[in-house]
Amino acid sequence: MKCPFCGYEESKVIDSRPTDEGERIRRRRECLQCKKRFTTYEIIESVPILVIKKDKSREAFDRNKLLRGMLRACEKRPVAMETLEKAVDDIESSLQNSLDREVTSMRIGELAMDKLKDIDEVAYVRFASVYRHFRDINAFMDELSALLQNR
Repeated sequence: MKCPFCGYEESKVIDSRPTDEGERIRRRRECLQCKKRFTTYEIIESVPILVIKKDKSREAFDRNKLLRGMLRACEKRPVAMETLEKAVDDIESSLQNSLDREVTSMRIGELAMDKLKDIDEVAYVRFASVYRHFRDINAFMDELSALLQNR
């Protein structure tokens, strides 16, 4: 690690501790040449996930966009923000842990619906109605019937 004071490339670690709920490691270092101390942070490098949209265009995965969609579905429902953030964390982790660096928006929508089904059935139906583009009341009733059968 290059010293920010003198530019020397050798240093020793004095202290290490996790920060941000274990997402990063804070390291206190001492330059072996000038003896000044400085702090570095070590994080896991994440490879960006690309989302393939319906029109075949690609964009970077945006967890906030997913959270906003799930929040909209849960509007005026007794669902805690922490519950939704945990669901989005789980979805993002599952995408990061898969070997695919590109995922379809359909797959993300299915994962979100799976989470919402367990969190709140009304929010699930709201999300599904937008996501699946219900054309008429019959399509809506079919989804409700499937939900009731799986109860």
